[in-house]
Order: sequence, then structure tokens, then C-alpha cells
Amino acid sequence: MSGITYVRGDATVPFGKGVKVIAHVCNDIGGWGKGFVLAVSRRWPEPEKAYRAWHRERASNDFGLGALQLVQVERHVWVANMIGQRGIRTGSKGVPVRYEAIDAALARLADEASALGASVHMPRIGCGLAGGKWARVEPLISERLVGRGVAVTVYDHGEG
Repeated sequence: MSGITYVRGDATVPFGKGVKVIAHVCNDIGGWGKGFVLAVSRRWPEPEKAYRAWHRERASNDFGLGALQLVQVERHVWVANMIGQRGIRTGSKGVPVRYEAIDAALARLADEASALGASVHMPRIGCGLAGGKWARVEPLISERLVGRGVAVTVYDHGEG
């Protein structure tokens, strides 16, 4: 048992009480405009603004594969922008997902979620446009988050 709760629904409308972090994977080239980020931007403008500024100022910050940016969007809700994707297209080097970067970002997220006393909510990160396999991502979540005592809920949309 992975210790992850799976539900049907929208990860931008997380279930439960207490502090919640909505985690998703971003690319390392500053692109924001397809996939789950559109649902995030429909609810809150701050995560996209913060991500774009983070990318724009990357010469003087930690922006890059494996990095994590937490953006508070409501009193008890944060969005975690995790850089876990190299570029946006599948090419000669394969799909954009980078499992080691997702793993590093999840490790950082575990520290932040623990400090906030937060549960973590997400779609099947890295498995949409990034082209990743859930069989590779799920164990990372189990080890990094569930293994640290962080409650994780994964949301699947009604379709598919």
C-alpha cells in the first residue's frame, strides 16, 4: 500500500481540513500555459506570477531542475511550483519529465509541508504533458512525503 489517497476530483479544490499544499510540476524554461497550470491560473493568479518572476530572475536564485517554490494563495492553501521537467517537448533525449528532479523537489516539499503541518494534494504529477509514468512517480511520493508522515491525496479527473 502506497499510503496515498486517490480520489476523483479537481486538485485545485483540495479536500479536507487544515493547511493544504497543491503540488504540480513545472518546466525549466519559463513556460506556463498548458496542462494543470491552466486550472491553477483559473483559480489564482499568484502561482503563475511567482513562477514567471522566479524564472526571469533565475541568474540570482535557485530556479532549476529539482527546485521548489511555495506560493500562498489562500489563508490555508499554498501552491508548490516544482521544477521537474526539462523543456516542453519530447525529443531525442526522450520525454520532458525528469524523475530525479521531481524526487529532489518532493524532498524539499516534505520539509515545507512538515513545517506547515500541511497535507499535500496533486494531480498525477509529471504524467501529463511531461510524459512520465506513474509507476515511476508514485514510489517517489511514497518515499519522500508519505514516508515523512505527510498525508497525500492524488486527484484524477472524472474522465479517462
